[in-house]
Amino acid sequence: MESAIDAQTLDYHTARALLEWQVELGATEAILDAPFDRYEAPKEAPKMAQSASAPAEHDTPPVAAPTIDPVVEAQSAAKAVKTLEELEAAMAAFEHCELKRGARKLVFSDGNPAARVMIIGEAPGREEDRAGKPFVGRAGQLLDRMFAALDMGREAAQSRDAIYITNVLPWRPPQNREPEAREIAMLLPFLERHVEIVAPDVIVLMGNIACQAAFGKRGITRLRGQWQEAFGKPVLPMFHPAYLLRQPQAKREAWADLLSLKAKLGELS
Repeated sequence: MESAIDAQTLDYHTARALLEWQVELGATEAILDAPFDRYEAPKEAPKMAQSASAPAEHDTPPVAAPTIDPVVEAQSAAKAVKTLEELEAAMAAFEHCELKRGARKLVFSDGNPAARVMIIGEAPGREEDRAGKPFVGRAGQLLDRMFAALDMGREAAQSRDAIYITNVLPWRPPQNREPEAREIAMLLPFLERHVEIVAPDVIVLMGNIACQAAFGKRGITRLRGQWQEAFGKPVLPMFHPAYLLRQPQAKREAWADLLSLKAKLGELS
């Protein structure tokens, strides 16, 4: 029987009828004109034509933008300053901390820079963000009463009676959340330079975040009341006043820490 059919003589309806007949018989694939070895190793794929956007063979490859390390930038900026005014300006010009975008004001410091005692808190809250000064809310009022019991305060003119206050972070975190480790590390060079310029006799670390900046660890209930050294100075960890407002029973330990501070100042004088 003649099996070859001239494709030129087939019309559409005839070709479709023949195809449907073969499918009905169980055909699942078409037979090619020439044998095809499916086990043969594939030949090398043809090279794609060079796209218009691809660089030419002799073009200079694009240079990647240098990666900016915020910590290194902060170290460089802090090292260049010599006064508190220059330090505040350098921090205000620092653009690598996202907290700056959502804060109202830079909260730099308060009190007497000649004070023997430097207090380092955690970060500004809502009231501090509005006022531009640290410890001005309820926790700040308690802080003032605590040091007033030692006849000391931020308004005192004499360095022996004065306190000087700053924070680990100068900008308020959104919704008063805890500062992140990268934010602490990023702004630590400014805090270290702050301590160098003020040169206090002793430092009081208020709360876990201040301890993390100073020691690289937390655990204020374990650390409080124990004199250690950080920033090249004697430091005393204490409960943050905000914690004392929530846990009034801890004021007994806070008073013991204040007496320890007073005794240390007596030793150093």
